[in-house]
Amino acid sequence: MKILLVEDDEFVAEALVAVLNHQNYVVEVAPDGETAWDLVETYDYDLILLDVILPKLDGISLCHKIRLHGLQMPIMLLTGCDSSHEKATGLDAGADDYLVKPFDQEELIARVRALLRRGIIPSQPVLEWGNLRLDPTSCEVTYAEQPLSLTPKEYALLELFLRNTHRVFSCGMIIEHVWSYDDAPGEEAVRTHIKGLRMKLRSVGAPGNLVETVYGIGYRLKLRKEEEGIGGEGD
Repeated sequence: MKILLVEDDEFVAEALVAVLNHQNYVVEVAPDGETAWDLVETYDYDLILLDVILPKLDGISLCHKIRLHGLQMPIMLLTGCDSSHEKATGLDAGADDYLVKPFDQEELIARVRALLRRGIIPSQPVLEWGNLRLDPTSCEVTYAEQPLSLTPKEYALLELFLRNTHRVFSCGMIIEHVWSYDDAPGEEAVRTHIKGLRMKLRSVGAPGNLVETVYGIGYRLKLRKEEEGIGGEGD
C-alpha cells in the first residue's frame, strides 16, 4: 500500500520512512504542502501522513483542500502541539486521526493499520486467492499453509494483485503503485521482481503461472477456470 508522508523535517521524515518501509508500505515524501498537493493530484495514495506546520501550504489548509476536491483517502495529522483547539480544527478540516509528536512507533503503526483497514471489508482482513493467503496485519504470506519469505517489493507486488484480483496491471501501473516517484525503476526491474515472486511461489507448490502474463497488457493473478480468458505465463 502507498503512503504519502508530508514532513519538512528531513530527520523525522527519514525515521518515519524507515519505520513504514519495515512494515512493507511504499512511502513517498513531500517536504511542503504545495509539493504534496501536486503529488495528490497526480498519484493515488492509500493514506496521507500530514504534518501540520509546513512551508508554502500548511497541513490544515492542505487537508481542507484535499477534501474540497472530493478525495477521500484517510488523512492522519502529525503535530508537536497537543492543543484541543488545533485537534478540533484538524478534524473539522477533514482529517481522520491526529497524533502528537513525539509518538511511539507501535502506536503510529497501529493507527496507520486502523486507517488503512477502513478500505477493506471488515469481515475479510486477510487476503486469499485459492491456497494463497496474505495477512496485512502480520505481513505473513503462505501458500497451502507453507510460509513464504518475500522481499518488500515482492510482498508489495503480491498484495497489489490480491487486492485487485481481476485487474491487469501494466509495468507502468505496477511502478506507480509499488515504487515511490523518486525511486522509479525501468520496466525490466518489474519483470525481474515478477520472476522472483513466481520462483518463490513455485518453491512452495504454487502453479508456475499463478502470477500470469496477459500478453501485450501486463500481469494479474491467474483466473479460476470458470473465469479464464486470454493470458498465460511469460516474462
